[in-house]
Amino acid sequence: MKRFLIAGFLLGWLALLTTSCQRESGKIVLKAGHVLDTSHPSHKALEFMAKRLAERSGGRVELRIYPSGQLGGNRELIEQVQLGIITMTPTSTGSLESFKPELGVFSLPYIFRDSIHYWQVLEGETGKDLLDCTEVGLKGLCYFDAGSRSFYMKDAQLRTPDDLAGKKIRVMQNRTSMMMIDALGGSPTPISFGELYSALQQGVVDGAENNPPSFLTSGHHEVCKYYTLDEHTRIPDLLAMSEKKWRNFPPDLQKMLTEVAAETSQYQRKIWKKMSNNALATLKEKNVTIITPDKSPFMEKVQELHGSYRGTATGTLIKRIKEQTE
Repeated sequence: MKRFLIAGFLLGWLALLTTSCQRESGKIVLKAGHVLDTSHPSHKALEFMAKRLAERSGGRVELRIYPSGQLGGNRELIEQVQLGIITMTPTSTGSLESFKPELGVFSLPYIFRDSIHYWQVLEGETGKDLLDCTEVGLKGLCYFDAGSRSFYMKDAQLRTPDDLAGKKIRVMQNRTSMMMIDALGGSPTPISFGELYSALQQGVVDGAENNPPSFLTSGHHEVCKYYTLDEHTRIPDLLAMSEKKWRNFPPDLQKMLTEVAAETSQYQRKIWKKMSNNALATLKEKNVTIITPDKSPFMEKVQELHGSYRGTATGTLIKRIKEQTE
């Protein structure tokens, strides 16, 4: 009898444990990785997304976020998303160019007239077409604002393109960004974002280019004290999700993710604008010299680069973007 009581107790405990595991395994856990600091707007947007998914799903969906390169650099994160190792990553379309070449059009300098034109394109048919990356194993959920990118230099003030002559400028590891620096007269030097701080410190490069929040949160302003607001590119970030995982999600979760991603994009844009303005003010407080140059010489320098795409698929995209109206 005692043996049966013990056996019954063990079976009951096992059943309880099994039920508990099923309840836990029934929760859908999504993983997002990125290389940015936790104060960055894109990280805060993912925190917003995690909260909204938990609310909308009644706790059934949990989004876990791994910031600051914990899971690898940009390229490693994109490849992990492709393989379905992690669910999603917010990454620059510049980093995605080597996976989907058409996205390189966003890395072209002075392709957008202003921020209004920028969002007209992203929210229009051209933006929707470029958001579709299923052919490379990625599902574009939405765009994040990454503002405009400008040059920052370690030891030299940059006021005209001529000031770039002989200067080694860090660029993202894509062909279009390298061509842009070439066109402006500098020497493009691809370096991963995570290695850039030490590269600036050690003089491997003379400068780099990025938006105000990234320049501030990366700590690069500690090394580079000259920031030139030439605003040469407006390269959006794309919240890329594993297409493999997307296909395996039930329709209700796909719908929820689509709707929450749209909310998250709007939220990110608001905090981006606020943080960008605050970043510029903080940079001034930290003794960074902010230079506002005449953009005309920079724009003139890159017209030949634009023209070199005439008759190509990218040339067609350039035409579509430049002709975009409300």
